[in-house]
Order: sequence, then C-alpha cells, then structure tokens
Amino acid sequence: MASAPFTVSQERKLVTELPGPKSRELHELRRRVVSRGAGTLVDIYMDHGSGAILVDVDGNQIIDLGCGIGVTTIGHAHPAIAAAAAEQAGKLTHTLFTVTPYENYLRVAEKLAEITPGDFEKHSILVNSGAEAVENAVKIARKYTGRRAIAALDHAFHGRTNLTMAMTYRPFPERAGMGPFPGEIYSVPTSYPFRDPEGMTGVEAAERTIDYINTHIGATELAALFVEPIQGDGGIVIPADGFFQTLSAFCTENSIVFVADEIQAGIARSGAWYSIEHSGVIPDLVTSAKGIAGGFPLAAVTGRAEIMDAVQPGGIGGTFGGNPVSTAAALAVFDLIEEENLIAEAQRVEKAFFARIGDWATTYAVVGEVRGKGAMIGVELVHPGTRKPNPEALTAVIKHATTNGVIVLDAGSWDSVLRFLPSVVISDELIDDAATVIEQALQALEP
Repeated sequence: MASAPFTVSQERKLVTELPGPKSRELHELRRRVVSRGAGTLVDIYMDHGSGAILVDVDGNQIIDLGCGIGVTTIGHAHPAIAAAAAEQAGKLTHTLFTVTPYENYLRVAEKLAEITPGDFEKHSILVNSGAEAVENAVKIARKYTGRRAIAALDHAFHGRTNLTMAMTYRPFPERAGMGPFPGEIYSVPTSYPFRDPEGMTGVEAAERTIDYINTHIGATELAALFVEPIQGDGGIVIPADGFFQTLSAFCTENSIVFVADEIQAGIARSGAWYSIEHSGVIPDLVTSAKGIAGGFPLAAVTGRAEIMDAVQPGGIGGTFGGNPVSTAAALAVFDLIEEENLIAEAQRVEKAFFARIGDWATTYAVVGEVRGKGAMIGVELVHPGTRKPNPEALTAVIKHATTNGVIVLDAGSWDSVLRFLPSVVISDELIDDAATVIEQALQALEP
C-alpha cells in the first residue's frame, strides 16, 4: 500500500451508536434549513478524515467505501493537496481565465493532453462539475458535426442539469417531475453481461446498439455517442469485450463523435488513468471530474484539437471554471498519482476485494454477481434463485453497514447494486473489516 501520511489511525472505531447524539442534533437543524430535495444516504455528520477513514462529529471512525461518490480517490485530506490549495489561496483565488488567464489552467490542460488516450494534439476546457463537462461536450460535438442528435447508453448517468438529466437513464429520483427535457436525446441499448441474453458477446451487443441507432435515429443525424466505460451509478456495469471497439469503429465510419464519460471511473480509479484504456479504444472526447482535484470542484473536457476548436471564441466557458485553487489541487493530485504509484494501488485494491468477496455470489443466495475494476466494485443483489433485482436487500445491507461504521453506496437502475468506491490507499485490513460487517447483513438475508 502507498505510504500516505495519515493523521487518523486507519481503523474502524465506534464510540457511540450511529448516528450519534451530535449527528442527531445537527440533523434536526438540517430539517429546518436544508431542502429535503438534497437527500442524504445516511444521517451521520462528518468532522474530518484521513486516508480511507472518516471521523464524525461524535468521534466515531468510519470506513469510507464511497469517497463522496468517487471523489477522494487519493484519500481524505491529503496534506499535499491541502498545502497546494492553501499556497494558491494565499496568492490568487480568482480572475476568470477567459478574462485574465493564469498558468495553473494551462498546466492542467497540458497534463490532460498527456494522460488521456490518443497520440494526437489535444485541447481542453476546464469547468466546475461533471454535468457541466458533459453539457459542454454536447455543445462541442454539435458545433463540430453540425448535427443535433445525441445518444447515451441505457443505465447511464450523465448529470443533473436539464440537458444531462435527459441523458440520464433512470427516471427516479433524478428526473421525476423535472421536465420537460431537451429533444434529440436518445437512450440506446448497452452491453450488460449479467442481464443480457446468455452468451451474447460484446460485438453482438454493439450490433444491437448500432441497429437501434440506424433505425431510431439515423447515423447521419447523430452528433455524438456518450459512453461510460464503466457505469458507476448504473451499477458498476462493465460491457463485454468487443463492445466499445465495435461502437468506436461505427462512430469513426459515420463521423460521429465518440465521447468517453470518465467522470466517475477516470483519474486512476479503475487501475488506469482512464477506464476506456482497458478496452484499447481511443475516444474523440473525454470528460473528467470527481477525482481530478482531491475534493475541490473541477472538471474538464479534453479531446482532439480540431473538435475542441470548432467552437468560436467565447462559445464555451464560465465564471469559476478552472479556478486557480482547484487547478493547484489538481496538479498536486497528478503528482501524487505518479509519485505514489496510485494506479498500481487501484489494481491492488481490485485484487484485495476479489480475494475477499469474490465468492459471495456462490456463498449468498441474495448475491447475483460481484464485478468491478480497480477501486470500483459492484455487488448485484437478487431474489434468491432468480436474477430479479432485490432493492429491499440493498436497503437492509446499507442500513446494517452504516450503523456499524461502514459507508457504502447504492447503485443500479433497479436500486439493487451495492457499490464500493474506496480510496485507492485503503488497506487490505480495512477491506477485510468492511467485508465482515457487510457479510453479517448478507447472512441475515439468507433464506
């Protein structure tokens, strides 16, 4: 494991029930002042953290397998990130790059050109959030191609703005009652090996997708195809081999912009800089966010220079995009990933999880499949003896885990996938401890 400087012992330690008294007090304040629309998974209020451990306001040390949905990939409150941000905040916090530029923005774009797939000239734009990156990628693709239609895969999650909600598959809770949504947005079939017809290959799944595009949209009408190489909110869905290769070739043949949405899976989380690398496909555009700046708000669109430069000057941008403090943090993140060999650490995390929980599908009747790549693991829960989604089981597992000091995430179009997105610096011992807690819940669900 990487030798990150931890300020909190890397162990689960409970000193009160969860939620504790101070958390319950804060939650009452929350009820009075925060919109219920900003719902939370658990009502445990955090005070600080280090590495893979969060410490709540009552002093409980909790194993974090969520990372704020994949953000703190390098661990909580890394001193190098804090120092870089503090130093920058003491010099310059804002000018707006499109008014008076600064070097950090350039250096982040330079690094993104280096680490994203493809050996060709690449340009970037920096923005604030993943949804904003996706929205800008849509604008860029439409401007470049002169086409309007946009396709995203079934089970996708691309954001919460009005446009990106239209690209998001699941209607509840993200889209319910929020329309109308923009037109010319299409959801097309994906490769979901656990739920596809038995024996369906990635190439066959891609042919199904292509047929849908040709018969429902028209290839000559399609500006861009957006794919998450690993669908996070969709349930850690990893398409079968050959799926992305076939789709990429189709997009090239038909002048469709192939966009890899790497907001959750990118920046070393999957055991590579970007998860599309596992398929050997080179996308035209890549979106980055979440883990890029260690918890500071930053996102990017990076891609072929001729596509990125299709937009007229002033056509893309925003007040806070590429903020000096966020970009300083991002540069420190890039350095840490390389200095601490955190891509290899993500690979270690994958091996540790599968060594510990890889047999759950044969051990517990409620577990249909364990799957994942790097520090992205999904456990699909089913009704015993079937492949029918089991959201009630997921609710029970999450409740047990969180009240016993393990933060886990829900996922899947049917709310039936247990999702782990831990920091890549999590120890094998913490993985084992968290798995033991979750196994208690699974055992209680056995028929």
